[in-house]
Amino acid sequence: MGTAEFNWPVRVYYEDTDAGGIVYNANYLKFLERARTEWLRTLGIEQDTLLEQDIAFVVRHVDIQFRQAARFNQQLNVSCHVAELKRASIVFEQKIIDESGSLIVSAAVTVACVRISQMKPVAIPEAVSGVILRATN
Repeated sequence: MGTAEFNWPVRVYYEDTDAGGIVYNANYLKFLERARTEWLRTLGIEQDTLLEQDIAFVVRHVDIQFRQAARFNQQLNVSCHVAELKRASIVFEQKIIDESGSLIVSAAVTVACVRISQMKPVAIPEAVSGVILRATN
């Protein structure tokens, strides 16, 4: 796929941390999700519109590497780009970097397109895949 990368800033709030002020591991997944959602939004793809069409993107697989801990009140940058676009899934490569440029987390996230009523894979609608292809080439 192309090299187009999307970046989304995230501030670490107290609620994101444990008692020691370190980001709780599951919250990194939330940060990654927000970046993917906001990327789709910048392309004009609203997930609530897809839900009305009985379509959703669900996380199928995550390969995540925790490199360093992020801490309370840090400003982070969450990036994502499409590594692979298939008929019914998208593989995203994502990173979370702190304000000094240090790598906090790297992840490969596979999302599958499903028909919600059946929770079975379905082809990504052409209107969506076409927008993604144009954005990544």
